[in-house]
This record gives sequence, C-alpha cells and structure tokens, in this order.
Amino acid sequence: MSTDTSASLAAASLHPLVLFAQKLGEHALAWFLLTLITCVLIGGLACLMADRRRRRQTGAPVADNDQPPRLLAGLVTGFALIGVSAALFALIAEHLGDGRVLGQADQALSDAIGQHVAWNVRVAFSWLTHLGDVETVAVICLGVAGWLWRHAHRSLALGWVLALCGNGLLNPMLKHIFERARPVHDLRLAHETSFSFPSGHTSGAMVTYGMLIYLAVRTLPPRWHAPAVMAAIAALLTIAFSRIFLQVHFASDVAAGLVSGFAWVTVCVLSIEYAQHRYTRRRR
Repeated sequence: MSTDTSASLAAASLHPLVLFAQKLGEHALAWFLLTLITCVLIGGLACLMADRRRRRQTGAPVADNDQPPRLLAGLVTGFALIGVSAALFALIAEHLGDGRVLGQADQALSDAIGQHVAWNVRVAFSWLTHLGDVETVAVICLGVAGWLWRHAHRSLALGWVLALCGNGLLNPMLKHIFERARPVHDLRLAHETSFSFPSGHTSGAMVTYGMLIYLAVRTLPPRWHAPAVMAAIAALLTIAFSRIFLQVHFASDVAAGLVSGFAWVTVCVLSIEYAQHRYTRRRR
C-alpha cells in the first residue's frame, strides 16, 4: 500500500471535528483576523446602539418603583449567564481525557498551526501576548484603580481591584484541579511551565478587559464608549488567540479561560451594581 493511500485512509478514519481542526489550523491567521474584525465591529455597533437608545430615554421620568424589578431582571439574567458558563466549562473539561475527540482536535489544530503559520506571524504574537502578562495586568490594575479613586469612583475602584485579584486566585485553583499538560512547544518565543487548563492569560484578559468595558461605559463620556469597547475586545481576542498561535495552550484551554473569565466578570459586575443600588436606596 502506498504512502498516499495510507495517509488517505488515516484521514478518513478521523472524527469530523479533528478534520475540521486541521483545516482551521491551515488557515488560522485568516480565521483570527475575520473573528477579530467581526467581534470588534459588533461590539462597537452594539455600543453605539445602546448609547443612542440611552439618549432617547434621557429626560423621560422613571418611577422609583420601576428600579427594583429592573435590578431583579438584571440579576436573574446575569446568574443565568453564569449557569450557562459553568455548564460550558464542565462540558469542555469532561471531553479532555486521553483519546477523547476534543483532545485529538486540540492536538490536530496545534500541529496544523505549527506547520502552516509563518514564523514572523508568531514572533508578532509573542509580543502581543505580553498584553496579558501578570506584570502588564498589575500595572493596568494600579493605574485604573488610581484614576477611579481620584475621580471619586471609590466603589468601582474597589470592585475593579477585587475582580482582578479574585481571578488571580481562581485560575491557579482550576489549573491544579485539572492538571492538564501543555502542548509541546519549543519555539523559544514563549516558555510556560504551569498547567494548561484553563488558560490564565485568557481568563485574565477576559476579566481585565471585560471589566474595562464596564468601567468605560460607566465613567467615560458617550463619545468614548465605542472606541474603548472596540479596543478592549481587540486586546482580549488577540491575547486569547496568541496563546494558541504560540502553541503554549490548546484551543480548549483558551475556550475554558474565556468561559471562566466571563463567569467571574458577570459575578463582579452584578455585585458592584447590586451594592451601589443598595447604597443609593439607603441614602434616599
């Protein structure tokens, strides 16, 4: 039997998800750029539409009795999102064992990226990934907290710091629960020794830049909302994808990092909103 025939038979025996991962890896850069542009544009458009709707409602009387139902609806929606996120996280974790299809797809995607993505592209990602480093996040944390405190947004400053510190504790705990080994990476562009699942850079980016979106909408003039949201989404996705392009994480690690980070951001935002609502009502 010829080598080509053997390769064809081997490919035919692969699960469709594994074959899809291989094809995705062959055109990974194009898919990244498409995803990045789409998400950034959707985020900016959604922000512009929300600001326009808010301007239309400005000046309309809102009864105080309407606020508790709105807050309750927000809390219920938020906790539903947390529940969905937890279910997705559990589903990802459940399918990561040896020989499982998701694990095979992870490896196929990583191998395809290693074969088809140019070296200079990965060098660029090795620089961009530093946007999610602990040192970078720490500088952002202190700078934003100082700005919020200076402008009398002290409850937001406290919520911001607790959100980032909380994720700094949560992610290592999850890593030690699952103890998944990283993909083999010898590019000399990034070196990681901790466990792989979920991605700490990705969850940290989701929490950091997700909270920055919330704070920007809460504190900045409306004309800055869309640019801030678009920049934060671009940074978040670039950090997440960089971990896959550098082969220091599997795609499922990154997906789990996004899910866990999103769930924690939701908890933090709901907690801040609820605390400020209670404080406002007590002062009336």
